[in-house]
Amino acid sequence: MIAYLSGKIVKKADNFVILNVNGVGYEVFLSEQSMGKLPEQESDFKCFCYLEANERAMKLFGFLSFEELELFKVIRNIQGAGPKASLEISSIGSLEKIKALMDKGNLNFLDGISGIGEKRAQKIILELTGKIKSLSDLSKKDKEVLESDEAYLALIKLGFSKEKAKQAILELPKEIKNTQERIKNALQILGK
Repeated sequence: MIAYLSGKIVKKADNFVILNVNGVGYEVFLSEQSMGKLPEQESDFKCFCYLEANERAMKLFGFLSFEELELFKVIRNIQGAGPKASLEISSIGSLEKIKALMDKGNLNFLDGISGIGEKRAQKIILELTGKIKSLSDLSKKDKEVLESDEAYLALIKLGFSKEKAKQAILELPKEIKNTQERIKNALQILGK
């Protein structure tokens, strides 16, 4: 699986770029919004990728951020959401941004996306609502557990970001209960 590319832009078209990575040209499809943010031809460019392979073709979809890639994967798993529509929806940014739009009552954020009619938009919004609810429930639970975890708090006091500290704590084996052992093992994980 190709997950990330870094190289020079050889060619820009309407909905894709050809990216030269060590002498190999990759055709990477991007959303309209992402195409508008691209640097000039012959410039360096980095993107996260998703490779979709089926019996007819292999296509590489590019994203300017990891959050867009994750959102694309969520939307792509919704029945009826094709890769091109999923790509355009993912350019919104993240599930959190979609949640903010929905909380404000803005359910028209899918209007104008080619391949998505009113009924399909309603279905996608309904499925995203369920995914957002389960995501927010999980993140609240994680947050409560981490804020009371002495090893997590110690890592933050040592200068690690909350995200890195969280990742290290979540990677720790469950059988390690001693706080000092948890900190020691978390530091080893962060040192890799």
